[in-house]
Amino acid sequence: MLASLLKNQNVCILEGNQEIGAKIKVSGGAKCNITNKYVSASNYLGDVDFVEPILEQLSSKELLSFCKKNGLDTVFNEKIVKGTYFCHSSKDVLSMFNKLIHQHKLFTNTKVLDIEKNENFKIKTNNKTIEAKKVVVASGGISFTTLGATPIAFDIAKKFEHKIKTLNPALVGFTVQKDQFWFKNLSGISAPVIAYVEGKEFEGNILFAHKGITGPVILNASLYWQKGQMSLDFLPNKKFASFLKSNKKASACFPLPKRVMAEFLNSVSLEDKAVSAYSKEELSRLELLKNYSFAPAGNFGYTKAEVTKGGIDTKDINAYTMESLNCESLYFLGECLDVTGELGGYNFQFAFASAKVCANGLNSCV
Repeated sequence: MLASLLKNQNVCILEGNQEIGAKIKVSGGAKCNITNKYVSASNYLGDVDFVEPILEQLSSKELLSFCKKNGLDTVFNEKIVKGTYFCHSSKDVLSMFNKLIHQHKLFTNTKVLDIEKNENFKIKTNNKTIEAKKVVVASGGISFTTLGATPIAFDIAKKFEHKIKTLNPALVGFTVQKDQFWFKNLSGISAPVIAYVEGKEFEGNILFAHKGITGPVILNASLYWQKGQMSLDFLPNKKFASFLKSNKKASACFPLPKRVMAEFLNSVSLEDKAVSAYSKEELSRLELLKNYSFAPAGNFGYTKAEVTKGGIDTKDINAYTMESLNCESLYFLGECLDVTGELGGYNFQFAFASAKVCANGLNSCV
């Protein structure tokens, strides 16, 4: 994105993979969830005062307009996450950017190993050493190592005395503790829930997996979870009291897949019988359907995580240029920063917005 916005023709792009945009290619089920209608700083884990001015430089409407201007069609699709815009194919996004950067020098299969600075920067790669007056680091986090992700952004930042906030996998599924092993017995089944975690709530589908739980709601919850309790409402937008007079068995009365109800009832040691026949004490266990509190054991790790949360401390980055406050002419963009968005196009929006901010600053120097 940055290269497509730069006026300076003397730009060199270093890409570690054989082609650009490996993460874009697999995103959104290969349809690239490029942005979200409801983008705001509240959708990000990070310093609001840092995030807001960056998002103000490129709204979701402006990004969609940029795409349309350059021949990229987008589709509004809220089936998975509210407000999400997708492309027809991720390949279309890559095709657009390849056309927009054709005038620049692109070196693929070129991995950055180290950077030094005297009067100019010397960038050491596996192929050559390149000298540059300005360096922009936009290499992402350490999720998806199979796509070529490396910690080089954090290594460079540390070298120039930037602090790195603790890194963790995010937008990732949860593993579970022994009391929730019943989740594993439901692998492949989904159910609508509301998840509550650290003062946030997310409504949508949970997907049970052989390792634990995943799905859109859980991926978002993972962004804010801090190794404590979270809870699930298996009866979203329904009152528990409205089911109490039913003479139907619990498995038929509650609007959940029968296998989910069967496993839940077994987990709380309840017989499947008419709801009206449960004792007060039994109803208190059944009511856990409205507030099932538990502590995940952990998560599925970086190989399954869509993003890395944590990263370069934004206190030492200029939010109006993306330039390092520790090293003149060094810039950091996107996911390598301590700013992580929710599921549904928010991370692409921030990455593109930070590129726009950086481009504005660099173009003013031309």
